[in-house]
Amino acid sequence: MTNMLNRRSFLKSSAALAAATSVLPFTETVKPVWAQAPSDRLRMGCIGVGSMGRGDAMGFNHLVDIVAICDLDEDYGLARTLATGIGKKNEKGEAIKPDTYKDYRKILERDDIDVVSVVTPDHWHVKIAVEALQAGKHVFCQKPLTLTLEENQIIRKAVEKYGKTFQVGTQQRSQHDQFALATLIVRAGMLGDIKKVVVHIDGSPTCDKDIPKMDPPANFDWNMYLGQAPYTDFLGEGDFLNKNNNDNRYGHTRCHYEFRWWYEYSGGKFTDWGAHHIDSALWAMGLDKFGTGPVSIDGTNAKHPVPFKDGYPTVDNRYNTSHEFDVVLKLTNGVEMHVVSSSPDGNGVLFEGTKGRMHVNRGRCKGKVIEELPKDAFSQEDFNALYNGKPFEGHKENFIRCIREGGKPVSDVWSHVQALNCCHLSAIAARLNREIKWDVNKEQIVGDDQAASFWSREQRKGFEIPRV
Repeated sequence: MTNMLNRRSFLKSSAALAAATSVLPFTETVKPVWAQAPSDRLRMGCIGVGSMGRGDAMGFNHLVDIVAICDLDEDYGLARTLATGIGKKNEKGEAIKPDTYKDYRKILERDDIDVVSVVTPDHWHVKIAVEALQAGKHVFCQKPLTLTLEENQIIRKAVEKYGKTFQVGTQQRSQHDQFALATLIVRAGMLGDIKKVVVHIDGSPTCDKDIPKMDPPANFDWNMYLGQAPYTDFLGEGDFLNKNNNDNRYGHTRCHYEFRWWYEYSGGKFTDWGAHHIDSALWAMGLDKFGTGPVSIDGTNAKHPVPFKDGYPTVDNRYNTSHEFDVVLKLTNGVEMHVVSSSPDGNGVLFEGTKGRMHVNRGRCKGKVIEELPKDAFSQEDFNALYNGKPFEGHKENFIRCIREGGKPVSDVWSHVQALNCCHLSAIAARLNREIKWDVNKEQIVGDDQAASFWSREQRKGFEIPRV
């Protein structure tokens, strides 16, 4: 077993090195910005309160006063969220219902709102987040933060320019006994030199038949929902507004939870679970900083549920994101990272080193290194170092603390962009079914004009993302 003092010294020196290098070439300092007296509760507006957005609102409810909520679907989002009892409490301790909007800009216009949560489909994240920063709001945004490689740079520049606290919803970083512990173990060298990482994120679901066209629900703004994406017919099955359906997901659709399985709005499992597990893998290896990441991405072993031509689906009424894949990324530290839809160990991240292997998922860490780990292997100070010196606590609690005190949250934009570079590049390589090359310093695909054309997407008029 590695000497405990040497391991502790390794961790501290690694943390110091990370702190010294992470500010170059981008400024990552977040200044404390008191929107009000520290004794007062922050006021939040929640943009997007579907299934995940509703859960996040409930998670924030004890930390802030939620004074406004917004959703394009009155039945799926607004009505169900109000029924949870969220909102500022009156003198009797009763929830005061927040104001409701269908247009997120109404929330951004309000001077009495300090912070917003953005929990919309992926293709709306960056536009709303940038406009929220421009409006002087602190931002909590769910993963995956972006839709394209270009959007990675747009949101990073916006956070640097406007200086507000920005937390990404990759809450795995706040799992003390799972991903945080695994990170400390890898960084301490207890697995030796890492040679291979397997990131199991499952495959996207598929459709066994065409999804029929139908009229959008009466209380759902379908045109606004599509946003920057091309206009298309609403697809769905059965009684879409069946009130007995808990999540209002009635068959296959292009919206709500199922937007994830269409490249028009997301990246399938590459950006869904990939935004979590790839982030966790890079975090553990210290590859979540500018100038690190993949140098090549091999997508030759990837399948899609519909035919593709030149990287685009030729069928428009079935899910189109990859359902079976083993994408191989060669990283700057020499490690080979496999992003797979299936593996013997199951969903999670497998680290294979010269001294052993360890598998971690949301339920546990597993491996000989865990079985032999002394109870005092890591101190609370070690875990706090992962939180950039803040106390190790809940993900949302960390966000609110950083608004109050300043400093960088545990899941920040700079590190998340590094993970999403891997996610988006994996999807591009899979869509083209070939290997592509990436320059980590120039942040661009090299030697392949067709692959490089996936850098950005044409945005529908009226829904363009602001340039910073």
